[in-house]
Order: sequence, then structure tokens, then C-alpha cells
Amino acid sequence: VRQLIVAINKMDTTKWSEARYEEIVKETSNFIKKVGFNPKSVAFVPISGWHGDNMLEESTNMGWFKGWNKETKAGTSKGKTLLEAIDSIEPPQRPTDKPLRLPLQDVYKIGGIGTVPVGRVETGTIKAGMVVTFAPTAVTTEVKSVEMHHEQLEAGMPGDNVGFNIKNVSVKDIRRGNVCGDSKTDPPKEAASFNAQVIVLNHPGQIGNGYSPVLDCHTAHIACKFDTLLEKIDRRSGKSIEDKPKFVKSGDAAIVKMVPTKPM
Repeated sequence: VRQLIVAINKMDTTKWSEARYEEIVKETSNFIKKVGFNPKSVAFVPISGWHGDNMLEESTNMGWFKGWNKETKAGTSKGKTLLEAIDSIEPPQRPTDKPLRLPLQDVYKIGGIGTVPVGRVETGTIKAGMVVTFAPTAVTTEVKSVEMHHEQLEAGMPGDNVGFNIKNVSVKDIRRGNVCGDSKTDPPKEAASFNAQVIVLNHPGQIGNGYSPVLDCHTAHIACKFDTLLEKIDRRSGKSIEDKPKFVKSGDAAIVKMVPTKPM
């Protein structure tokens, strides 16, 4: 996530208080700074979802609100409503030139059709006739057809939630958390270990080597062990502060070698 909007809801319960709005802006600004966002690039919008204030049209209850303002690489934009803030989001470039990566959200068996995995295309494209491989199970098969919202597609693109029919594969052979890729172009491979940038937002005490949290990576949900704390880094700049720290605590950021307890 590279772009953010902070909508401060239920302003009606504070009697449209400017002081309470400013207090929340200050608190959330500190919080988003911790995870690497610059508050100047974020639109803060006071709203009431219940009454519709500042959702689609400017509120008459918050005359003190002069509008949101944000500065990004694309320039400065401003507005007064949540809708305008959403419209100001810069559309990302679709990574169609990268190898296919499609994490499975689910796998269905449909009568008369067969096995249909579903998921969102993250990178690359998926087409009928393509030979695909699922990692980490190493199952390989051909795609018979690709659909989105019950309509056949020539190709599934990044961002598309698709279902695709595959040949001669049982629903027991693949599962949620597997990743589908093109067998001929850089197919996905199982990771024995990987390095991750970890930010500790809130944790009681210290975290050292051997700690095993459950990790959600794309659609996989797997326990991973902190094998080695490689370096402590500055959250904002990413620069190294300390090599091989013994532990990390709340507020720290680190590069950690992680080892999954199951193949992923």
C-alpha cells in the first residue's frame, strides 16, 4: 500500500468538534509516520457516514474545515469530500510485463466443468491454453478457460479476480495459499527461507531469534520462525543502524531471515 486516505468518521458524535478532529489528526499522523507514510502526502477528511457529511458533498456542519491538501510526486491536490480524496488517488501501473503470479484464494469443484481455482492476478497475465505450475506443490496443468464475473476472458490482467478451469487436477491437489505461474516463464518456486523487513508496532517485551509468529503472505497463512535478526534499520530511511541485534522491541524495524514451518 503506497497511498492512503484517513477518513475520520462519526464526527456527529463529537458535535462536529474541530478540537477533537485536530486531536485525531495528530494521533493518526504519528501512527502513519511509524509505518513509513509522510502525513503531507495523505488526505485527512472529517466525515459522518451516518449523516453523509463530507462523503459526496461538502458538509454544512463543519464550516471550520477548509478542505484536505496533499503533496505527492505527481503534484499537489486538494478537495473537501471523501469522494474527491478517492478520485485523487493515482492509479498504479499494471505489471503485465512481469511473470504470472496468481495466489489462490480458493479451489472449487464445479459439476460438469471440473476443478476451478480462483484468485487475483498480481502480476503477468493468464490465458486459456497456457501451461501453469502451482507452487509449492509443483502441480503442472493446462488452463482450459478464464472467467471473471461469469464472463469469459481472453486474458486475466493484474487486479482481476478470476476463476480458471484446469485439466486433470483434483481439488485435493491444490489449495488456498498456493501460487500459480506460467510453467515456461519464471514459474514460482518454494521458498526455504526469505529475508523480510519487519516493523514491530506493538509487542510486549523483546523479540529475538527463534520467535515464531503466524505470517499472512498473499493468501498463505503459515507460521514462520525468526531464524536470524540480520540488522536493525531506520524505519523512515531504511538505513542500517545495527548489525545482528540480539533482540527487537515495539517501535523497531529490522531485516529478519524467516524460515517457514511448512513449504510456501
